[in-house]
Amino acid sequence: MPKASHQDLRFAFRELLASGSCYHTASVFDPMSARIAADLGFEVGILGGSVASLQVLAAPDFALITLSEFVEQATRIGRVAQLPVLADADHGYGNALNVMRTVIELERAGVAALTIEDTLLPAQFGRKSTDLIPVDEGVGKIRAALEARVDSSLSIIARTNAGVLTTEEIIVRTQSYQKAGADGICMVGVKDFEQLEKIAEHLTVPLMLVTYGNPNLHDDERLARLGVRIAVDGHAAYFAAIKATYDCLRLQRGKQNKSENLSATELSHTYTQPEDYIRWAKEYMSVEE
Repeated sequence: MPKASHQDLRFAFRELLASGSCYHTASVFDPMSARIAADLGFEVGILGGSVASLQVLAAPDFALITLSEFVEQATRIGRVAQLPVLADADHGYGNALNVMRTVIELERAGVAALTIEDTLLPAQFGRKSTDLIPVDEGVGKIRAALEARVDSSLSIIARTNAGVLTTEEIIVRTQSYQKAGADGICMVGVKDFEQLEKIAEHLTVPLMLVTYGNPNLHDDERLARLGVRIAVDGHAAYFAAIKATYDCLRLQRGKQNKSENLSATELSHTYTQPEDYIRWAKEYMSVEE
């Protein structure tokens, strides 16, 4: 079977956006997982920022990974991927000019699409970690991203958090990003179909939802009717890999005590040591949780 080029995969992703169906992402975090996902028939993969932070730094998702580190991992995946890979580019690693650099580097890495979010990252002194940047600044980032791409088939998706503002405020934001030229809108924190319907009726671009398994949004046909083309349920595959590694090494060392049989979530928490980062953020930055 002939290999697909990066542009072929970008066109394939745009076909998903233009379809009438909702597709669920495979969490891909290295070349092997990308090959497995494609072989199993997944239509699209996602390299999550949180997963990259775990894979590269063994650090929690506190915007600690650098652009170069993220791009290196995306490049490794891009060398072998035979399914479109969507990169979670967080806040673009800085302001609008940094976003331009992010787009240039990730386009060269071979991703099919990328999301740029409007979260205020990294956390600012004395500010909550869920604060959003002003709408105009978010619009500037999307316009900068569109200016920076060379291959027009690369999809630029604007991401926002629908769980930290009112529905009316989210409608204004998403409409602004659509008007700026975003190829799609990604939302995290949507509570249920009622909220999604209110937002979707004001949009014409394809939608992407980060659901994290929200049971109130488990209806692919209804999601598709509302314009949702990509659904991200989380990154279970990566956490299963952490669990398998732990169990294998524990067995190899003869540590079979059942009390050590930690879950994938517990293992991630144990080995990323988030309490240290939270303590440091409070002590040195007065960051509110």
